[in-house]
Amino acid sequence: MSRSHPQLEMEPVYGFFHALGKIVYEMFFHGEVLGLENIPREGGFILASNHASHLDPFGVGIHVPRQVSFFARKTLWHPGFASWWLDAVGTIPVDRDGGMSLEAVRRVLEALRHDRAVIVFPEGTRSPTGQLQPPRPGVGLLACRSQVPVIPARIFGSFEALGKNGRLRPGTPISVVYGPPLSPEHYDNPADGKERYPRAAERIMEAIARLEFPGETIL
Repeated sequence: MSRSHPQLEMEPVYGFFHALGKIVYEMFFHGEVLGLENIPREGGFILASNHASHLDPFGVGIHVPRQVSFFARKTLWHPGFASWWLDAVGTIPVDRDGGMSLEAVRRVLEALRHDRAVIVFPEGTRSPTGQLQPPRPGVGLLACRSQVPVIPARIFGSFEALGKNGRLRPGTPISVVYGPPLSPEHYDNPADGKERYPRAAERIMEAIARLEFPGETIL
């Protein structure tokens, strides 16, 4: 992989918008990015982040030097450019409330089996306050079924840049911290029985909560 130009290793449409996104980030939202050494250079993995803004997929994904798949609400697939673009960059449709259909689960597991990376927001929907919310079991299901590493990530500043029901504020720094990988033995315990997926999701969310931005105390 070309570390200076990772877009060359991506599919053309994704690579183009990844490069464009980097320019937009540097111009309008430049902040600190820590822990990129924790991103696997090969193999499938789940990147699990908190979710406070529509900017989060952009803010979390733009620094990853590999092509990743995202989730988006089914309602965004409008005829024309929107549907073409969402399909071209490998977006996976989900229900409006963040729920995943069997088809969405199948597509995620298939992507992971083919050594792709997938970004997941365990909270399921954007936080109304910017604070961390309880996770839904979906991320636990995907992690336990795939048995791939999970990279916890925490994004800071996106709620201030574009919070729920807020307005866009260019110039607001958006920073991201990527934590050490969680291997299956750290998030999955088959002995949990019916609670296996919810408890896996809780362990992943706890790893996200532990990530701190240098100089700040996370309450």
